[in-house]
Amino acid sequence: MNVFAVPGIPEVRRGDSLAALVEERVDLRPDDVVCVASTVVSKAEGRVADLSSFDPGPRARDVAARLERATGDEKDPRFAQAVLDESTDLLMDAPFLLTETQFGHVTVNSGIDRSNVPDGDLLLLPERPGESAARIESGLTADRVIVTDTCGRPFRHGQRGVAIGWAGLPAARDWRGERDREGRELGVTVQAVVDELAAAANLVAGEGAGGTPVVVVRGFDFGDHGDSDALFRDVEGDFVRQALHEWSYDAD
Repeated sequence: MNVFAVPGIPEVRRGDSLAALVEERVDLRPDDVVCVASTVVSKAEGRVADLSSFDPGPRARDVAARLERATGDEKDPRFAQAVLDESTDLLMDAPFLLTETQFGHVTVNSGIDRSNVPDGDLLLLPERPGESAARIESGLTADRVIVTDTCGRPFRHGQRGVAIGWAGLPAARDWRGERDREGRELGVTVQAVVDELAAAANLVAGEGAGGTPVVVVRGFDFGDHGDSDALFRDVEGDFVRQALHEWSYDAD
């Protein structure tokens, strides 16, 4: 498997065709996997916003005040309102905001970015990144697209790439029913390949001012396995989320 960044992608603006920008710069193969950073997907889809467009309600003001008490830093209630508007569930309100986005991804601050946004204050995640991936794929020679983001991890320091939308391939390899080297049947192993490909892409994409937003994974073979499109856990089976709903942060 070979992983390489697509060079020369310019600053993306609203209405730009990401597929065209990629096709102009690399000769794709049908079985390539094209990994596109959510930041440029959001820019192309006009998901840039100013803080002034968010009028904080009572809940946002309460959330901002609680964050101030927990961290000792001043918090803008307009930002809290933006986070709430982009979420369906607030799992933690201190010492940071952990939310579920409209499309099921659990992340800090609803995935809102405040860096590398030349035309506004905030960059919101794509509204429906699965549909975004399908639109990009429809204009490419390659048949597989993953929309990626960077995300922190419970129990570990640092961030890594994850998939938030995908098209043309399943989210996971389902190994259940296959056998290990000793002949024992696998009962629980489901491999989140879109996350693993997103993490591989992030290694060469980079971060900050030197980052490149599009990466091609060439030579990936899904193999003869079962497949699954389930990536985000259902609430009923997400015991960590259930525990968080019962937990409250105490700064003391």
